[in-house]
Amino acid sequence: MKAMLFAFVAIVVISVGANLVLDGMGFSSAENNTSAAVRLDN
Repeated sequence: MKAMLFAFVAIVVISVGANLVLDGMGFSSAENNTSAAVRLDN
């Protein structure tokens, strides 16, 4: 049971960390797919 709880916590930490790192690098799909012909609302 401890291993499963540790795995759940690890998944949350990794996913939040990856989101922060990729967002900080400007690696979002909205930024990569935006061009003059595409309008994305904020």
